[in-house]
Amino acid sequence: MLSFVRYLNLWRAGARRLISQLVDPIHDPRWAELIKRDKRASIFHTPGWLSALRQTYGYEPVALTTSPSSQPLANGVVFCRVKSWLTGSRLVSLPFSDHCEPLVRAGEDPGAFANPGASDHWRYVELRPVQAAPSVKPDQSGFREAETFWLHRLDLSPSAEQLFRHFHPDCIRRKIRRAEREHVAYEEGSTPALLESFYCLLLRTRRRHQLPPQPKAWFRNLIKYLEDHIKICVASKDGRPIASILTFSYKDKLMFKYGCSDERYHRFGGMQLLLWRAIQEAKERNFAEFDLGRCELGNAGLRVFKDRWGAGCSPLTYWRFRPGRSSSDLELEVARKFCRFFPPSLLQAAGRSFYRHIG
Repeated sequence: MLSFVRYLNLWRAGARRLISQLVDPIHDPRWAELIKRDKRASIFHTPGWLSALRQTYGYEPVALTTSPSSQPLANGVVFCRVKSWLTGSRLVSLPFSDHCEPLVRAGEDPGAFANPGASDHWRYVELRPVQAAPSVKPDQSGFREAETFWLHRLDLSPSAEQLFRHFHPDCIRRKIRRAEREHVAYEEGSTPALLESFYCLLLRTRRRHQLPPQPKAWFRNLIKYLEDHIKICVASKDGRPIASILTFSYKDKLMFKYGCSDERYHRFGGMQLLLWRAIQEAKERNFAEFDLGRCELGNAGLRVFKDRWGAGCSPLTYWRFRPGRSSSDLELEVARKFCRFFPPSLLQAAGRSFYRHIG
């Protein structure tokens, strides 16, 4: 936290009548109290998620608020400082998080909290809100649209039977029934054995997509810090893992964050079975929503797959002060060219070095 102190005046200068205070969102109990009572808070706001980011990638979390240090937090916008010799220093809310709603009050501009004024210390500052743009007057705030994705969310208020009827009859319902007929086995938990099965499938999937895998330490730290909020589910055929998903639960929402599979066994419907089981459990726990996460605008295949679950689809826009080409675009292009030729051991090494620079 001390490394942020010298930047505080720069934050204040750009805050447009706001006096921003720094908060440690991992250790300050006021942050935990804020996200507990604010319905917009997600798993990405939690101290556990932030601790995993810091432990794995060395990012430094910080939250900005207008509340005095002696009072409970009335608002807050959380960031991570990403420092990289390769891609430059920036503030991101938040790295590797599909979205992170600024927890501000009605009438408050999230861009005012985040505007660094004339600072030259950051390559850019990024916000990832679900509900609103950082400013209704981007020409004044300095924020611009940077990237846009599709966000899929499934309303869980209908009964399980009604939800099932709205699935695509061939690509979803038939695959679920096939998995049941084929006696595809289902396991869930967060044990080292399940993590190993998940990660082996992740390696295969990322190589198929010509991308390095996230480091295994990332998933270990998620399990360590998120505890009961994280679950790994694995589908197996004749003792061989064929598909796996990693989900988060927080408040009344379930989130599908990572999925991977062995393409040689797609015909058995392992992925469809896992997601259906996740939906069934969410219904049993009276969850209101299943967040299927973001997908790139150009990824038509992933969007169609999520559409077939009957999920609602809406644009998800990231906003940047000093916008430009995404710091990860060029790195991803280079990674795709080389990763298809890497053996598994080299692929993992590439992932350990690669991801800390692109958060």
